[in-house]
Amino acid sequence: MNKKQEQYFTNQPTSAHDLHTINFNFAGRELIFKTDAGVFSKLRVDFGTKVLLETIHSHFQELPDGKILDLGTGYGPVGISLKVLKPDLEIDMVDVNQRSLNLAKDNLELNDFSANVFQSNIYENVVGNYAAIIVNPPIRAGKAVVTKMLVESKKHLINGGIILAVLQKKQGAPSAERNLKNTFENVEILKRNKGYYVLRSVND
Repeated sequence: MNKKQEQYFTNQPTSAHDLHTINFNFAGRELIFKTDAGVFSKLRVDFGTKVLLETIHSHFQELPDGKILDLGTGYGPVGISLKVLKPDLEIDMVDVNQRSLNLAKDNLELNDFSANVFQSNIYENVVGNYAAIIVNPPIRAGKAVVTKMLVESKKHLINGGIILAVLQKKQGAPSAERNLKNTFENVEILKRNKGYYVLRSVND
């Protein structure tokens, strides 16, 4: 069996189920996340996502008005956490991994939120434009996938829309910064924390 079939960025993981429950505090709200084998960071909300969410929280008033795309949602920690900040926020949560999407739907219900959850290989099934695209790219899927997530975001943003991405310096943050700069002609490092960069570009 191809090892990549067992990775979290495949559409149908074949790993035996290994269910866990994570408690995660965000903005004073205790959230509950069900996780499983074959999804990203099943034992805890990963550090990069925590850094991304902390940055979003501190810059939340700067987000443009409109729908948000949680690209590569996994079991849903980013999209669900954003609902804590604004429960009526319109969010599309997408992933290639159907097991992750099933968990994301369950986790929305567990935390009394709702969002539009659907399968998409990057932007394949994404329609329309967004005020913000938020992504913690799947580094193990390879540079081409990460680059496509960043560069093609421009086609799916409203004028004035933003992309927010978190990457580790040793796993491609400088390259991602260059790609965003070349695509949008602007990029800003909103936060650095233990080797993780949160990058923002605006679709001017």
